[in-house]
Amino acid sequence: MCGIVGQYCYDGTQPDANFLTAMIDRIAHRGPDGRGMFLKGRIGLAHCRLAIIDLSDDASQPIANEDGTIWLVYNGEIYNYIELRQELVKKGHKFLSKTDSEVIVHAYEEWGARCLERFNGMWAFALWDDKKQQLFCARDRFGIKPFYYTEIAGSFIFASEIKALLEHPDVGKNPDNEMLCSYLTWGVHDHTDRTMFSNIFQLRPAHAMMVTVKGQNTPVRYWDVKVNPFFTSDIQNSDISSNLFTLLKDAVRIHLRSDVAIGTCLSGGIDSSTIVALINDLIQKDSPESIGTRQKTFSAVFDDTRFDESQYINEVVNGTSVDAYRTQPDPQQVLKDLHQLLYIQDEPFGSLSIYAQYRVMQLASKRVKVVLDGQGADELLAGYLAYQSCSIRGLIRSFHLLTALREIIGAFRYHRAFFFDSLQQLLIRAKRRHLLQVLCPNFNRYNGTLDQVLYRELMITNLPALLHYEDRNSMAFSIESRVPYLDVRLVEYLTSLPQDQKIKNGVTKYALRRAIRGVIPESIRCRMDKMGFVTPEEIWMAEDLQPFVLTILTSENFKKRPYWDASAVTKSYQEFLDGKSQYSPELFRIVCAELWLEIFFDKKNTNPINVES
Repeated sequence: MCGIVGQYCYDGTQPDANFLTAMIDRIAHRGPDGRGMFLKGRIGLAHCRLAIIDLSDDASQPIANEDGTIWLVYNGEIYNYIELRQELVKKGHKFLSKTDSEVIVHAYEEWGARCLERFNGMWAFALWDDKKQQLFCARDRFGIKPFYYTEIAGSFIFASEIKALLEHPDVGKNPDNEMLCSYLTWGVHDHTDRTMFSNIFQLRPAHAMMVTVKGQNTPVRYWDVKVNPFFTSDIQNSDISSNLFTLLKDAVRIHLRSDVAIGTCLSGGIDSSTIVALINDLIQKDSPESIGTRQKTFSAVFDDTRFDESQYINEVVNGTSVDAYRTQPDPQQVLKDLHQLLYIQDEPFGSLSIYAQYRVMQLASKRVKVVLDGQGADELLAGYLAYQSCSIRGLIRSFHLLTALREIIGAFRYHRAFFFDSLQQLLIRAKRRHLLQVLCPNFNRYNGTLDQVLYRELMITNLPALLHYEDRNSMAFSIESRVPYLDVRLVEYLTSLPQDQKIKNGVTKYALRRAIRGVIPESIRCRMDKMGFVTPEEIWMAEDLQPFVLTILTSENFKKRPYWDASAVTKSYQEFLDGKSQYSPELFRIVCAELWLEIFFDKKNTNPINVES
């Protein structure tokens, strides 16, 4: 896990070593264990290393093949690198290190761009082919690892984080108003190749591209997945449970490959509790050195029981005898960290829920160098309660009326309060969108049938943003975060399952719940609420953060912005404080956008990253 930057001067000039150094300095938190740079002719590559696999100097980057005709800078982990290495050795390739980065080099030599089809893992890399004078850039199937780029003055420039690209004086000088408006109006970002900075782009998940002496080619998709549109199949539930459990356990097993200590994020929900339980079993049977004799877990807890999952965390801890560590975020710490959190993320974020994850990563960094997390399971197995309406809509449209009726009954049996709250939120959110003075096309995440929505959430609207948060929060503390639910074998299996294996009689994640019977406590396996790493944002915005928010809303900069009606925003926030209207995330998003504009465009609080661990 590392930070990568580079400059390809396709106009024939030479890359600027000082510029490359400045870029890598800006993202040094991603790789505190070493530095490297390669300069030759038109190409310059730089790397900062977080040593995870093969801790020797042999694994330093940029890394090359035997004759120095291929050079790589890479951020990520290829979990099946051991198996690929064995295959490549049989084909005659010689290795000088034990790292997965050298596997990428030789895989490209052997299979060219199609090497991506063989990788199981997370990656963002740039590979220089000196013979062809071309730069091959690729990002993993789900965008777990970031890759940003821009073209300017005859150069293609890339980096792991946007802030590195901003070292160029002519890059990212203005916000991309359309992307900012999509965020403010609908709460979406990371859903296109555009960012909230003008002329800074990201390589989309499952895409690769070539940059040649003629400039950047159009990115191409190298992988896709189809979500099963059918409601049922003839496959036995017992077979599905067995297959799912086997795939998930092996995904966790290979995600434990590491030469440094690994821990686990534990929220108390089904997904993370399952990972903890599987690792605990692997300790007894496989004795992975990266875990040791006792697994370490890291959790966020709160005094307010409405947001606290200590009850479930304790059940997992007591049942597995892990070493459990907890952090308790509070609003005063939010005030202290909010500017830093925004700087880390590069772009405004949807809610303060990511602050709990930030604090968990901070806690974990004191004891381990890698963590496993449960990201991706909700999008694969319809874990969010809003997906229930998509399922019912699809059943009705396809005239599965009796099944639809059963799902309606089940949904109201388990989630009645959620649906009533959601209806109220729809009304208040629609009202608050009128606070904005920008026009933005309608963007309904939940429009369509369940298979259509799950595909969109997995590849476009939801998961890419969550992975963005996770990457920045973990790397801010030089922590590598791994997500075994996004093992490609498991993803392709889960997306192939019919819809009644995802939602059945109002029960979400139906197949997973069956597969893990006896693995985690029944109180967790059968719980029907949905939390994750949440924060009491509404309470904080009403109480401790109130003076801070009012200061922002009444500032001269805020009043001059073209994106919102400042007086109407202040009035709406005051109505919320007075109990005359409900809270909704639009209020935080407006505040967050203002802080982001101040940090990156008004040039306030733009010091290099410096977090306390």
